[in-house]
Amino acid sequence: MKRTLKPKSCGFTIVELIIAVVVTMIVALGMGIVWANSQRAYQVTYDKVYADVVTDSFVARRLFDSTVRKSSAGSIALGSSGEFAEFQYYNNDDSTYLDRYTRFYVSDTDLMAEYGSLNEAGEPTTLNTDTVCGNVDSCVFRNNGGSVRMILTLDDGDKSNVIVTSAFTHN
Repeated sequence: MKRTLKPKSCGFTIVELIIAVVVTMIVALGMGIVWANSQRAYQVTYDKVYADVVTDSFVARRLFDSTVRKSSAGSIALGSSGEFAEFQYYNNDDSTYLDRYTRFYVSDTDLMAEYGSLNEAGEPTTLNTDTVCGNVDSCVFRNNGGSVRMILTLDDGDKSNVIVTSAFTHN
């Protein structure tokens, strides 16, 4: 009698397919959990970096630093308890006397910048007042040797930020 050989079957058994599907689902579920956690962490970091108190403190620091740097060293006035800071400076290169000023102070919960002109006798005239930032918890100005320091605390009830900046006068 002649024996015939059955050809070897090509393909997967149902058990192999089920095992492959289960392993794939476990790997996909793990990757999904990692992806969801990274998205959540990204959102938390984004909220911290771009919170109003962070961007407001950045704007306040930049404005304060640029104002101090353009002011004249002998023309800085600070409140006795650090409640305001006033800086006088030249409007342009052709000015023969200090003809402009900027005064920083807190009104309610806003940091304000008052801009004005000075006549030759040094008498001020307010030109405009801008709100630099809101949510101010505290703001103190100090003279620190040859520099002026601003310690600004912003708090919106959810996030808080403290910025300490110090700048030297330019001339």
